[in-house]
Amino acid sequence: MKVRYWKFVVLTVVAGVLACNRDNDSVKAGSAPQNQPAPSQEAALPDLKFPPDNAPPPSIDAERAMKYVKEIVKLGPRPIGSENHKKVENYILDHLKGDDVESDSFVADTVEGKFPVRNILAKFPGSKDGIIVIASHYDTNYPLRNTSFIGANDGASTSALLLEFANQLHGKKLDGYSIWLLWTDAEEAVRNWTETDSVYGARHLAGKWQQDGTAKKIKAFLLTDMIGDADLNVEHEANSTPWLEAVVYEAAKRLGYQSHFYDRYFPIEDDHLPFLRMGIPAADLIDLNYGYNNVFHHTTQDTVDKLSPNSLQIVGSVVLESIRILNNMNPLPPKVNAPSASSH
Repeated sequence: MKVRYWKFVVLTVVAGVLACNRDNDSVKAGSAPQNQPAPSQEAALPDLKFPPDNAPPPSIDAERAMKYVKEIVKLGPRPIGSENHKKVENYILDHLKGDDVESDSFVADTVEGKFPVRNILAKFPGSKDGIIVIASHYDTNYPLRNTSFIGANDGASTSALLLEFANQLHGKKLDGYSIWLLWTDAEEAVRNWTETDSVYGARHLAGKWQQDGTAKKIKAFLLTDMIGDADLNVEHEANSTPWLEAVVYEAAKRLGYQSHFYDRYFPIEDDHLPFLRMGIPAADLIDLNYGYNNVFHHTTQDTVDKLSPNSLQIVGSVVLESIRILNNMNPLPPKVNAPSASSH
């Protein structure tokens, strides 16, 4: 993921740690803008009429999700094309045995050569006509492939969260929209983050869904990224669909977690953008400021000890509550025109 429209300087003080790549106008996964005034949550979000809050709050087994995080990072760095990457693919697929699983496999032609890429999709049918997608990437940073970078927060935390969602969904007929869990591949750039050197898996799948008509069936796309941080502050992400951001914030308020959401407002480039460009409503749940001045992100310091099961519990519960709200909104807000590629 990458922040646009601001310039940052990233200082690295740990010997042997590689800083993230830079281009002329942005930093891939750089720090959130400092001292950037955020608009009032109520003023910045559209005024929607939400269904009544009359059900028990949802929850997940956060300790079990944290166990999955530890098992993923124990496999080591998992950049595309590596043996460890294949191990993580198999780890996810083993967890999904018995579910309706689909793979979107292809060969990505990158500036560093050709790489096999595999998006993994688990489908859980619902009673309503339509689909809600929950997504996370599972690869780690390719430029850091020769270091001990294991991406505990950046990829493992949300991949594990989706595995826990699968536990909640196994064998159930959902009373609402179908839910698809999506582990995207090759989110990270292989050299420098650009529009063509990033989110390879998401771009391929979005194009496929546009061609086969799936995009028209998707009611909402909820991307999770970097949400295991013990100091959790989920961004109010400016590229995301405003009404869907409002749903997420309403879910956080209902559960008493609003203090962890939307203090900062700025755009981030992430796996949700290709789907937004297909006209799919999408929201990016991400805490981009990882450690003081983002010191842990895309460094070998991104380790499990920086994470908290409580953060997984908060985001997991908010995602499930957001789905419940969406299931009961009738009608959903209309889709809007997709953003143009040049606007990011």
